[in-house]
Amino acid sequence: MRQLTHQISLRTNGRRLYDITSEVTQWASQSGMQTGLLTLYIQHTSASLLINENYDSDVLVDMEAFFARLVPDGDPLFIHTVEGPDDMPAHVRSALTQTSLSIPLLQGRVALGQWQGIFLYEHRLMTHSRRVLLHLVGD
Repeated sequence: MRQLTHQISLRTNGRRLYDITSEVTQWASQSGMQTGLLTLYIQHTSASLLINENYDSDVLVDMEAFFARLVPDGDPLFIHTVEGPDDMPAHVRSALTQTSLSIPLLQGRVALGQWQGIFLYEHRLMTHSRRVLLHLVGD
């Protein structure tokens, strides 16, 4: 059994879903492992990770439209606004989504479904530097 780690650094340009599938799958396939478990973990409280459709970009637009309605910026319900009206909504969005993902590695490839992609979901409106840790265990 072996273990490998890697870090993806991404500069986001505001709120949206950023496709990190190719960087993740390329690193995993170059690991030399055939079978294992890949874990991704984002080290932030106002961004998250999602597996979602990567075929039709309308899905990503619709996801953001849904979250904008579910957790609107500037909602008077929130008292935590230290960094602006998108601050607390970003934390709620992160809590409703995921900070980590686990994906099997089969036959040397990340076992995503045909239309699945891996996304970093930036919940803040401003530019941020984000880190995603990858941990692969297997053989």
